[in-house]
Amino acid sequence: MISTENVTPGKQVDIREPSESAIAMLDDQGTVVGWTQAAERLSGYAAGDVVGRSVSRVLPSSGRAPTVSEFVEQCRAHDGWSGTTAVSHRDGRTLDVSLRVSRLWGQHGSVRWLVSVTDISKTSGEGVNGLVRESLLARVPMGIVVRDPQLRCTWVNDTMESHDGVSSDRRLGRRFTDVLPGAKTEALEAVMRRVLQGGTTKVHDYRTWLPARPRREHTFAASFFCLQDAGGQPLGVCVISVDVTESRRARDRLAILSEAITRLGSSLDVMQTSQELADLAVPLLADYVAVDLEQSVSFGEGPPAHAGPAGERLPVFRRAGLASIHQGVPESPWMRGEPVPVPPASPFTDVLRTGRPHLQPILDTAPGTWMDQDAARAQKAHENGMHSLMVVPIRARHALLGVVLFIRTADPGPFQEVDLLLAEELVSRAALSLDNARQYAREHTAALALQRNLLPRRLRGGTAVEAASRYLPADMDHGVGGDWYDVIPLSGARVALVVGDVVGHGLHAAATMGRLRTAVRTLADMELPPDELLAHLDDTVQRLAEEDADAPDQTLTVVGATCLYAVYDPVTRRCAMARAGHPPPAIIDPQGRVTYPDLPTWTPLGIGLGVPFEAVEVELPEGSLLALYTDGLVETRDHDIEVGMRRLGTALAHPGGSLDDLCTRAMGTFPGQAPSDDATLLLVRPRSLSPTQVAFWTLPSDETAVRTARHMAARQLTEWGLEGLADSTNLIVSELVTNAVRHSSGPIGLRLIRHQVLTCEVFDTSGSSPRPMHAGKQDENGRGLFLVAQLSRRWGYRSTAGGKVVWAEEDLAPAPAGAFGAPPEPEAPPALASAARASVT
Repeated sequence: MISTENVTPGKQVDIREPSESAIAMLDDQGTVVGWTQAAERLSGYAAGDVVGRSVSRVLPSSGRAPTVSEFVEQCRAHDGWSGTTAVSHRDGRTLDVSLRVSRLWGQHGSVRWLVSVTDISKTSGEGVNGLVRESLLARVPMGIVVRDPQLRCTWVNDTMESHDGVSSDRRLGRRFTDVLPGAKTEALEAVMRRVLQGGTTKVHDYRTWLPARPRREHTFAASFFCLQDAGGQPLGVCVISVDVTESRRARDRLAILSEAITRLGSSLDVMQTSQELADLAVPLLADYVAVDLEQSVSFGEGPPAHAGPAGERLPVFRRAGLASIHQGVPESPWMRGEPVPVPPASPFTDVLRTGRPHLQPILDTAPGTWMDQDAARAQKAHENGMHSLMVVPIRARHALLGVVLFIRTADPGPFQEVDLLLAEELVSRAALSLDNARQYAREHTAALALQRNLLPRRLRGGTAVEAASRYLPADMDHGVGGDWYDVIPLSGARVALVVGDVVGHGLHAAATMGRLRTAVRTLADMELPPDELLAHLDDTVQRLAEEDADAPDQTLTVVGATCLYAVYDPVTRRCAMARAGHPPPAIIDPQGRVTYPDLPTWTPLGIGLGVPFEAVEVELPEGSLLALYTDGLVETRDHDIEVGMRRLGTALAHPGGSLDDLCTRAMGTFPGQAPSDDATLLLVRPRSLSPTQVAFWTLPSDETAVRTARHMAARQLTEWGLEGLADSTNLIVSELVTNAVRHSSGPIGLRLIRHQVLTCEVFDTSGSSPRPMHAGKQDENGRGLFLVAQLSRRWGYRSTAGGKVVWAEEDLAPAPAGAFGAPPEPEAPPALASAARASVT
């Protein structure tokens, strides 16, 4: 009985080369008439145990299985059999095998069956080359010839004629050398004799030219088996030949590709990797190749596309790689970087929606086909003789990265299954490199966006300074680091200059830098002097470190930072500065002499020693430069910081040059050396305000101060040609001076500064902080600062050594009527109404 429980009739299964198979020959009734040593090794049965008996002795029986005769009838109906089944080993074991049954013809129409059995457990994958070989052998028919001990042909199958062009009528009853005399056939017969004498299996490769057109040399792998009778004596020799031309060609090409593909991924650039993929496939696999990437992959933005069912919107593609056997790639309507449309109802849409490759051996460009609906592609197909096509998706980590188009033009052979197998293998290997490049591009794009948003896009020095900057990250792959710089406009035409350095570099350092830069800007808006600002910033760094330490399973991001903070006043040309573990600034005088002011170093931020910071004030002469930098600019692994500071001073000893040129020169302090740390330079040329732009008065702290202040301010505005601001300025001056008289006891100072805006400053000796109040309708007080806020573009206060300064800024161009809002009407308190009237008189 023969089991069909695990047999799939008509299905081509993966088999090994015939030389690794067990061979048996059956008569037309299913009786074993020939046995081989390979069959004995597989089943444990010797020739004497099975020859002359039914094959059911080896194949296990089943209640649902047909009889042997019925099995033979099925083989006759299907002209053979192939599938998987089980055989019984002599020791009782059951082996899973692949089975292939081929019909042989003898003289006068007699029939024999050749059975080829391979142990499936020994056909595990042997790498890509093994997959290619097994796929080919599963598709290629075997030519079979059985010869008697005198080497006369006794049995042959139909396939053999296609291998050597000899018909069965000419072959049967004759030796090989009788039909095809020559040195090659004599060599093959010599192999057959050795097999008959030794009873072993031999393998021999040979090449021959087939009579088919066009004439083409083919390579055959022939396996020679000694068939034994019941007594174990040679019954004859069985020759099984397989056309391995395409298999060997595929294996050779794959070997070359396997070696060359190591070049893929040498760059983390998706465009370069795509071009490398195209270059590898031409001309080895195709005459023309195009690599189209989904748009998000090319730009490193957004998630990749996914293959989906019909009805979903198709992704947008851009051409990333092009290669051709012809100069200039005339086959492509689109160049690299250009968007590539996806024609509807085409192989491209099928590939995108199913995620499976498409093979079209004969490209149909007739009217009515998908190609006919795509004018650009149709024209190129006709002009360049495109006749065979493959489209393979680029997939990685469940994402669709793009598609690869393979075209043949000059090569007359159409693409076959083995070509598609090679193309899939090549694309799958390239997909890993492309996906790595895609992820890098996304990270790089995100890192650059982060850096752009964390650092100032434009330095605004106002009338106080002219500024330029340079930043060179040590992490060149991502372009981000922990250095930062800033120029922050302050009240009274002053400006804050900041340079800081977070320990480490990369994304973590950049994120920490962004938090600290925001903190510095917030503290600067509070008008804190440099030493107090650094003290508050030190507390901030310690709190951030404590927060990170409390967060489970997170990398510590705040581990320390250095900072230099300076405030420059263009009225006095004085610059107050303090530093926390940061290199000192460089001051270059108009003659090019470089000095580094002696600032107390103190400890870096976040150390937590509790030692107060100390500020130093210096005067910056006319025509001088001020350079703020990080240690990455002046310190390397091979040079001390003193060497770098001297080189920096030499590079900047030209104060009259443009700031951009000086920055470029300074950043090349150590030419030819990659930076070991982020390097930042903030270069500032201080400006000063003319005495005619500033007016200052000292007022007594009594009731006459308000009227005197209004008259002086009005007269000064007239001198400056700002009469249009007289009403609003008089109100601001009245309210600020009135508050100073009420809350302080010493003299009062009033200063007007005309620069990009008009600044009104009132100095008093009180340390109390002014803040707006919500006054009721009948309250006499509480509306002053509210009115100041309505009349000015912004207002605030800052502490000084002897008290405080309350300031307000107005735009130089007067606002349209009603823009400030009308003062309260009849229900306004009398004092406020009288102040408004007095300001007009």
